[in-house]
Amino acid sequence: MEELLFKLPLLLDSMVRLSVPLLFAALAGLFSERSGIFDISLEGKMLAAAFAAGAMAYVADSAMIGLLAAIVVSVALALVHGFASITQRGNQIVSGVAINFVALGLTVLLGQSWFSEGGRTPQLTDNGRFREITLPFADQLADVPLLGSLYSGIISGHNLLVYVAFFAVPLSWWVLFRTRFGLRLRAVGENPAAVDTAGISVIWLRYRAVIICGIFCGFAGAYLSIAQASGFTKDMTAGRGFIALAALIFAKWKPVPVMMACLLFGLLQAIPIQFPQIELPGIGIVPGQVMQALPYVLTVVLLAGFIGKAIPPKAGGVPYVKER
Repeated sequence: MEELLFKLPLLLDSMVRLSVPLLFAALAGLFSERSGIFDISLEGKMLAAAFAAGAMAYVADSAMIGLLAAIVVSVALALVHGFASITQRGNQIVSGVAINFVALGLTVLLGQSWFSEGGRTPQLTDNGRFREITLPFADQLADVPLLGSLYSGIISGHNLLVYVAFFAVPLSWWVLFRTRFGLRLRAVGENPAAVDTAGISVIWLRYRAVIICGIFCGFAGAYLSIAQASGFTKDMTAGRGFIALAALIFAKWKPVPVMMACLLFGLLQAIPIQFPQIELPGIGIVPGQVMQALPYVLTVVLLAGFIGKAIPPKAGGVPYVKER
């Protein structure tokens, strides 16, 4: 118990940091799927964005250049998915799987070809990474019981992308539920024919949603390689795109529940880091490998539909054909 209380601030801090790429990716899927375009290529776009960010941040020695490169590459892949799913009315699942495979292979191939480090990018300097930001009065409030330690130890001390991720949650809620664009976006995911009848372009709406999805995936990939780490490594997303998809389904495509679900997955990832071995009464010591597998086990459980019934947008996954 004493160890838990001692490590609780570190556990919560790790939870926040580990939830950020999941949150970016889940918000990406939120916009895409709310418009009726299912996207299981979150993983591939994140991976490609992470490689682009790591490579360009190293070449330009600039974290912002790396972030921009990540967004450009991710949006390009998102447009490929949009072209296949919206313009060509192809199978959205097949398109997503193809993007995942392309990203998985190309990142390693290009990494080895350009840098000859086994698919890695070289170690980044401080200029090539997003560094931690100390918020005002964090040092002065550090000794204040509870609130001071919460502010200085958990809220302060993160890099810029962490704050962008959590700011994006209320922003996404406002866009989806308080703007005309959000109303139309949700409508096109439920009844595209009605939107088309109102004289609004279904195709353009869905393309904008896909582009927003690409931007968020760009942030997610950049966070992994130039904020959380100091360079790209092979398959560094490690299934986070699929975990984000599970969080999105679990949260029933709503921004605030999406954040809570991502924090839950972040907590499950943080536990084995802070507690490599856990001893349970009547069971004994639980191996660290079991704890590390928990996020993936929960992902399978959620995607299998064992925890509640999640009803996706009615027009999701269905290509829209304009009535003549």
